Amino acid sequence: MLALPPEFSAQMDNVEVIVRREPSAADLAAGEVDAGDDLFGLYTGIPLTERAAYGMALPDRILIFQGPHERAFAPSEMEVEVRRTVHHEVAHHFGLSDERLDALEHRRR
Repeated sequence: MLALPPEFSAQMDNVEVIVRREPSAADLAAGEVDAGDDLFGLYTGIPLTERAAYGMALPDRILIFQGPHERAFAPSEMEVEVRRTVHHEVAHHFGLSDERLDALEHRRR
């Protein structure tokens, strides 16, 4: 179960979560992935911190890619790693950059 705490899920309006087998070339470019690296997830949309007159907009999207997870992680690790990817992409929806997420991850260690 990948449920978010209520204070976060209440703010997940107009966001769709999609699982795809593999990222497309456009997904890899948008994720700025280096050649040979895997892309586990991708957030596309307008983060909450950047929204002003937001209406009549297509949903933001959180894409989760199954193939890269299966290649990188053992079945016993899958739940934790997919949860980590979803939380990472949700954090982008809330306006956190990759740099900020990396800093927060280093502080947790």
